[in-house]
Amino acid sequence: MLGIQKRMNWNAIKFDWNHIRSFLATAEEGSLSAAAHVLGLTQPTLSRQIQALESGLKVKLFERVGQRLVLTASGVELLQHARAMGDQAFNLSLAATGQSQQLEGTVTLSVSELTATHVLPKILAKIRTAEPGIHIEVVVTNESSDLKKREADIAIRSFCPKQPDLIVKKLTEEVIWLYGTADYLQQFARFDKLAQLTDIQIIGFDSSTTVIDILNAQGWSLSAKNFALVSSFQPLQLELCKQGLGLMFMPEDIAQRETELVKAFADMGPIMTLDVWLVCHQELRTSLRVRRVFDLIAQMYCAP
Repeated sequence: MLGIQKRMNWNAIKFDWNHIRSFLATAEEGSLSAAAHVLGLTQPTLSRQIQALESGLKVKLFERVGQRLVLTASGVELLQHARAMGDQAFNLSLAATGQSQQLEGTVTLSVSELTATHVLPKILAKIRTAEPGIHIEVVVTNESSDLKKREADIAIRSFCPKQPDLIVKKLTEEVIWLYGTADYLQQFARFDKLAQLTDIQIIGFDSSTTVIDILNAQGWSLSAKNFALVSSFQPLQLELCKQGLGLMFMPEDIAQRETELVKAFADMGPIMTLDVWLVCHQELRTSLRVRRVFDLIAQMYCAP
C-alpha cells in the first residue's frame, strides 16, 4: 500500500529558478560582471534578477563594499541551499540528456591541445561522415573538464578518474619522450649519462618543481635554470622547440608526425608511459548520440 505523500505548498515558493541561478553564479564568481559573462546575460539584466530575488525572499543577499559585492549573513545562509538546488539542476539536466534517443544534437568533447591538433581531426572527419546529424563541440584544454557539471559530455584524459559515476575505457598507452631539433641535440652528443646534461634546456609546463623531481629521480641533475621557457600552451612549446630553444615532452606517436624533431637520448629510455582514457558520465552514456560518439572514438582512436 502506498504511503500518503505530503503535498507541496506551491504558494510558499515565490521565487524564479533563474533568479536563484543568478544569485548562485554571482556568489561563486564574485562580481556581477563575471557572473553575467558566464551566464550569457547583460549586467543590468543580472542585477534586476538579483533584486527580484531579494524582493521575493524579503532578504538582502549582497552588500557593496568598495568595488566588491559581499554576501550578507542571510546571503551566506541561503547560499548552501542555492548550491544544493544547483547540484540537483545539474543532475536533472544529466538525466534528461541521458534519455535522448536521437542521433541528432550536440555532443561536447574535452581534449588536450596536442590531442586536438594531432589526433582529433581524423576522428572527427570519420564521425561526421558516419553521423552527420551529430554536431561536435570541442573544448580544448589541458585541465580536467568537470563532466558532472556538463563542462563536457565526453573527455579524453591521460589519467583514470576515480569517481564511481564515470564510465571509463582505456584507449591506448602514450610513451612520453623528450624531443628536439637535430641541431640542438648535436651539442650534447658527446654525453652518455643523464647527469652530464646540466646545460640542457627543457620547455616546461609551469613553474612547479614536479617535472624536475621526476627527471632527477631518473638520474638527471636539473634545476629551475634548465627550464628558462615555460608555457602551458603546447602548440607554442612545439614552435619554440622547432626554433631550437630547448626540448619538449611529447607522446611518441604524435612526435613521429613532426619531421623537424628527433627523439632525444633514445638509448636512455622514455621519460614515462601514460594510459589514455575515454571518459563519460554514466547517465550520459544512456544517450544514444553520446554513446555513439563514445563508441566511435573508442574504435577510431588507434586506427591508422
